[in-house]
Amino acid sequence: MIKTIGKIELKVVEKEWDVYFDMALAMLKEIMENNAKGKPTVMIVPVGPTEQYPILARLVNQLNISLKNVWFFNMDEYMISPGEELDRSNRMSFHCRMNSEFYSRIDENLIMPESQRLFPEPGKEKEYDKKLASLGGADICFGGLGINGHIAFNEPPEEFVPVSEFKEYGTRVLPISRETKTINAYGYQRGDLRGMPEYCITIGMKQILESKKVYIALNREWQNGIAKHVLYDEPQSAIPATLLKLSENVRFCTCKSIAEGLF
Repeated sequence: MIKTIGKIELKVVEKEWDVYFDMALAMLKEIMENNAKGKPTVMIVPVGPTEQYPILARLVNQLNISLKNVWFFNMDEYMISPGEELDRSNRMSFHCRMNSEFYSRIDENLIMPESQRLFPEPGKEKEYDKKLASLGGADICFGGLGINGHIAFNEPPEEFVPVSEFKEYGTRVLPISRETKTINAYGYQRGDLRGMPEYCITIGMKQILESKKVYIALNREWQNGIAKHVLYDEPQSAIPATLLKLSENVRFCTCKSIAEGLF
């Protein structure tokens, strides 16, 4: 089932697993179409969700799809302090999770070189943004939706910021909000809030909004509440995902239980 709400297309599938499968197929379709044209595929990709990656890896290997001309720009990463990254071997590190969930699963003759697996790094924020821009921006940005409406780690600002300014923010280091730390501790740390990193580095709303397409997965029951605001409220920096309405090609994908009451 597909519903259009304003400028956002909402696809509703049967079960949670179907969301991950749909996301994996969307990734594969983009790669295959660009491979057929001899064009590079440039994607902004998340860690959250990650369940789509083993599915994508299996499809890539089984169908013998080359990723040699694919660029993955991971949208964010945890940090210990404003200048110190989380150790990349830490199981919470997005570097670690991308390797375990995707890169390590791809046949060696198909995997893209490490130089095409990019993460934002403190002190190199402008380089990251320039590299993405040099490739023509992202063909598609994949992501999830935070409990406070954040996309990547673009958290709602503590003080009012006009949309005209917020939408121009690029990659930067930020403190993580208490709401985000709490829900992530519940999901990934068995409730250990004190064990959660305090900072992050995130791609900006500018890079997300300049993507040719945006695909957002809603895979958690609690996302129903914030999704209502994203779908029906006016664009505002207090709910960063509402700025997706400024884009022309945005799809949300969710399952029936999460979609209840959204339309």
